[in-house]
Amino acid sequence: MVPSLAVASEMRRRGHMALFIGTQRGLEAKLAPQADFPIEWIEIGGLNRVGLARQLHTLWQLPVSVWRSWAILRRAKPAAVFSMGGYVAAPVVLAAILRRVPLVVMEPNAMPGLVSRWLARFVYRALVAFEEARAFFPAGRSEVCGLPVRQEFFAVPERAPGAVFTVLLTGGSRGARALNRLARECWPLLRQASAERGVPVRWIHQSGANEFEALRSAFADAGLDGEVAPFFSDMAGEYANADLIVSRSGAGAVAEIAAAGRPAILVPFPYAADDHQRHNAQAFERAGAALLFDEAGLTGGMLCDAIVKLAADPERRREMGRNARKLAHPGAAQRAADVLEEAAARR
Repeated sequence: MVPSLAVASEMRRRGHMALFIGTQRGLEAKLAPQADFPIEWIEIGGLNRVGLARQLHTLWQLPVSVWRSWAILRRAKPAAVFSMGGYVAAPVVLAAILRRVPLVVMEPNAMPGLVSRWLARFVYRALVAFEEARAFFPAGRSEVCGLPVRQEFFAVPERAPGAVFTVLLTGGSRGARALNRLARECWPLLRQASAERGVPVRWIHQSGANEFEALRSAFADAGLDGEVAPFFSDMAGEYANADLIVSRSGAGAVAEIAAAGRPAILVPFPYAADDHQRHNAQAFERAGAALLFDEAGLTGGMLCDAIVKLAADPERRREMGRNARKLAHPGAAQRAADVLEEAAARR
């Protein structure tokens, strides 16, 4: 929703109307009205990595949702349709194809989602975040555009080595249980290692709300300098003060890491659809921007060792950060708006 809102806001700034279509239980139900965008409702569930009962229910919903989307498009008469993919987009994308409305998709992951892969040949243009994703779309109809990221991340300066080494761990706004567990295992080991090597470490941790109290208590017992919080409202500011990021590798997370130009340790969520977080992390690893660790088998000791080695190697961190920034693409929302206007004009 955040990239979609960025594109919709840019279209509105240019004098166009943007209409959202979504479900009443998704984030769009809250975020679109908050941003003063109109929204229409459909009902649809997922097909990928869900149980048989959910798949059957979704297949039963699909014809009705396509018809509903078709009716919305007939009434709204859009000049173009913009999709971020995902199961909610499927009925709208199918309706757009049936009504021959130009379709612009933004694919934020190195491995495109199921809907984008199925309907790739119908797109007017695919705006991708990774070069690897272009292989899934027809030749000449894709370009590397990146993902809309707040400008504050692009303004984060390169960080010079300091007397204290700061680690920022984030599992997203809701936290990540596996990363929280690894952190608890890592803290006492990291305190010991930093004392032995004479490298003070500061640990900043976004835990999510559910485990915050337990983690705050464990962090106090570990005796490390730093802070545990359920959520940081100024994440760009936290990035600016960090020497290293430990994170999942969802599309939004890696886009922010690239924009800020920070070295990272990435631990993909192993149950993500199409294993797309692994593909994202692999792209960063190939670019020399991040270290990739599988959640399975990863221990706090292994995480501590990786952090200590990077803390002792500022030149490698500097190179990783610069490689990360090479993967950033400022102006993604503006480029998406350009393509939508072009598609509408050609129609």
